[in-house]
Amino acid sequence: MNPESLQRGNLSSPSMFLLLGFSNAYRAQVTLCLCFSLVYLVTVLGNLLIMTLVWLDAHLHSPMYFFLGHLSFLDICYSSVTLPKILGDSFSPQRTISFVGCITQIYFFLCFGGSECMLLAAMAYDRFLAICHPLHYPTLMSKKMCHCLVAVSWLSGSFSSLIQAFLTARLPFCGSNMIDHLFCEVPFLLKVSCSPNAPLNKATLYTFAGTIAVGSFLLTLVSYVHIIGAVLQKGAGTQRAFATCTSHLTVVSLFFGAGAIVYLVPHSSSSKEMDEVLALLYAVVTPMLNPIIYSLRNSEVKGAIRKTLNRGVLQVSMAGMCLSVTQHTRGLGLMVRQCCVVLVGAQPAVPCSP
Repeated sequence: MNPESLQRGNLSSPSMFLLLGFSNAYRAQVTLCLCFSLVYLVTVLGNLLIMTLVWLDAHLHSPMYFFLGHLSFLDICYSSVTLPKILGDSFSPQRTISFVGCITQIYFFLCFGGSECMLLAAMAYDRFLAICHPLHYPTLMSKKMCHCLVAVSWLSGSFSSLIQAFLTARLPFCGSNMIDHLFCEVPFLLKVSCSPNAPLNKATLYTFAGTIAVGSFLLTLVSYVHIIGAVLQKGAGTQRAFATCTSHLTVVSLFFGAGAIVYLVPHSSSSKEMDEVLALLYAVVTPMLNPIIYSLRNSEVKGAIRKTLNRGVLQVSMAGMCLSVTQHTRGLGLMVRQCCVVLVGAQPAVPCSP
């Protein structure tokens, strides 16, 4: 299917979209493919490492790291919605996506993104309780409360994205079915829609998206206002506890900052390259940086990594020693049996090896 055939027709329910995000230059395609492959590999391995450490290390069995494990799982899902498709399109002559596939990509992209917004707010609330109410923290942030906060994060993201995907699917599309972007995203589908109520649809879609994003950001902001107030009031006693917030603050600033630039700052029609760079920043780069930030700025995570590496080296060394001892024992037994044969003159009925 060529681009001209996708442009023709007056379709209220198109069967295919053409993605125009990639350059047609072969060298650029190779470079982008290698970069995206490396980013995806680092994202998956880094977040899997965090999940494994939280599961195996008993020192990380606390609410803060319980949320961190779910954040790592969300980051893997979040990047997997777009990156495999981008990699598949990097060398494909037909960078198309079906209408159902496009709406599905929008749903999961918004679902995981909205859930991550709410989970970051839950992590800020956890730090607020730990620093501002340390005596009641074990009771307030119980195991049941942790599971409830995670469930609310997933349900809110799923509900909001379901409504947005449904409204987007009902938009009429006329003329060109080309999406000038790397993947399917609501603002770019609104551009190719021919709905007479486009401003109303845009306002409705942005209202649902803004409720999750702005609501979770405000919850995070209020939590940190109270945390900073407690640190300034109590002094050195809470400064050490505040050090556990630096990684989370960095991740929150990166995630919400990139999203705000993309959706709130107006861009000119000639800023296509900048739009793609910003889209990759919050959809691809942020999930890759999260495990790196938590690994470099968190002493407990770094300690768990060192302990795991030392345990792995010790297990490899012990396995090598056991194999060496087994080989030497087998050699010694063979030598004893040979001595028995020489001394007795025949194979003994009862072996005299150890």
